[in-house]
Amino acid sequence: MIIEKIIGNIETIDKPAPHVERVYMDSDQLVKRIHRSVTDHGNEIGIRLTESQDLSDGDILYMDENNMIVISVNKDNLLVITPNSIQQMGEIAHQLGNRHTPAKFEGGDMLVQYDYLIEELLQELLIPFRRENRKVKQAFRHIGHSIYD
Repeated sequence: MIIEKIIGNIETIDKPAPHVERVYMDSDQLVKRIHRSVTDHGNEIGIRLTESQDLSDGDILYMDENNMIVISVNKDNLLVITPNSIQQMGEIAHQLGNRHTPAKFEGGDMLVQYDYLIEELLQELLIPFRRENRKVKQAFRHIGHSIYD
């Protein structure tokens, strides 16, 4: 089976199919348009998205009245940064930006993929953080620059 478009997301559909197969992916795979995967039920699928879009946790790749195939993102090893002040937020944001480290924000938390150098920096700057295995809904993405923007 070749999947060429995302049908929707399991969190926003009205009536999910009674049977759900999952395709497990690491978050860095979500930015790729072409995949060859196997569902948790052993069915091989190919993903070749015709539109340029990232995959997300919960995206529905196939659905009929009995079955659906859904993306499920594996947990990432993250640093969850919780600065105490706007000063600390500015310091760590500046430092991460200088390192071109992608960050995400979820529910008041700043998330970056684990890196021992960033962990040491946070300790040095006395910025509160914790290490956590957590599922992210979308991929960490470097912000690119284009002359066409």
